Amino acid sequence: MKNKNSIYGGIAVAVVLAAVLYFAFRKTPAPAKTTAENPTEIEKAGTAVREVELNEAQYKASGIVLGSFAMKNLSEVVNANGYTKLPPQNQADVSVYLPGIVKSILVIEGQLVRKGQLLATLESPEYARLQQDYLTSKSNLEYLNLEYDRQKTLSDENVNSKKTYQKTKSDYEIEKARFSSLQQQLNLLHLNPGGPATLPILAPIAGYITEITIKLGSNAEVGKPLFSIVDNSKLHVDLLVYEKDLYKVKPGQNIRFVLTNQDNTEIRGKVFNVGKAFENETKSVAVHADILNANQALISGMYVNALIDVGAKDVQSLPVEAVVKAEGREFIFILEGEETEKKEEHGKPAVEEGKHFHFQRIEVKTGTSQLGFVEVSLLHEVPPNAPIVLKGAYYIQSHLLKSEGGGGHEH
Repeated sequence: MKNKNSIYGGIAVAVVLAAVLYFAFRKTPAPAKTTAENPTEIEKAGTAVREVELNEAQYKASGIVLGSFAMKNLSEVVNANGYTKLPPQNQADVSVYLPGIVKSILVIEGQLVRKGQLLATLESPEYARLQQDYLTSKSNLEYLNLEYDRQKTLSDENVNSKKTYQKTKSDYEIEKARFSSLQQQLNLLHLNPGGPATLPILAPIAGYITEITIKLGSNAEVGKPLFSIVDNSKLHVDLLVYEKDLYKVKPGQNIRFVLTNQDNTEIRGKVFNVGKAFENETKSVAVHADILNANQALISGMYVNALIDVGAKDVQSLPVEAVVKAEGREFIFILEGEETEKKEEHGKPAVEEGKHFHFQRIEVKTGTSQLGFVEVSLLHEVPPNAPIVLKGAYYIQSHLLKSEGGGGHEH
């Protein structure tokens, strides 16, 4: 019994000794920094928020563009492809009614001309003959007019026969019709009856000269275009909408499209007509839309990828290039602040060395993406009206990775 109690006592002493040694040699963890010293450190460690600092040279080299969220409808839309198109009323081929030799060309391709502006002049004996016929007819008409009045008076007084009066009247009416025809021809050709036998070629519409098919001394043929002119001010968009989406599209709805070769500037328009027949064998219908902000250099035939707004659900969005992916997540950068570094020397006033820009990386979640914009939801609160990096986010992200990989620290 005594031996048994000794064993139990030894076990108890061993347990107590082990506990003392454990608490004596256990490494006490360093106390966490207080929130007063660094209030966001713990939050950053859990939310993958990072801060990046760029100096002024880096900031300029990155091409950073700052902005804010844009409210866009990215979900309740119909996607459609199409082309910019010019109505036939805003295109013109300039040709002649009578052949002639080109005497002068007063414009060049690409030149903007006004309606009625002189483009070229032609010469031909036909023009001189037409002027001569006009002047001859005019003189004959004056004579026949007087003769007609005289014969009418004599006929009323029964001095001459009715046959003579009728013949004079017939000659007068024939010459009157001939004179009117010659006058219309001269007006149509813009020929001055008493001027030089030079045919002016005038612009029928205002616009840009797109083609010149003649040269000095060449023969201008009837019906063959000499110049082509386009007026792009009335350009519109023809979009092809498939049968499954046709019921959603109505006149008055807004459209949006971008041109990749013009810095993705968004162009707006409005549907003014929906076609009533299928286009060829595509089972699609043409939807015609006016262009509202046509300040860009648009020409007919440009391919466009457009969105037709069939709803009114606007969401918070950013350009696609504003969102970077890292660590399997998505982030944006905001400008947290900027400061000017000053260098102080003993006995001299401080000298400004340059600016430093501080950016903060914020985790987000993206949604629908359309026309270079993507729906963005913030996973962490950001200061109101904080400048968001719309362009240059990948540069900042690469700088962050370089700093971390090269032993840099997070600011």
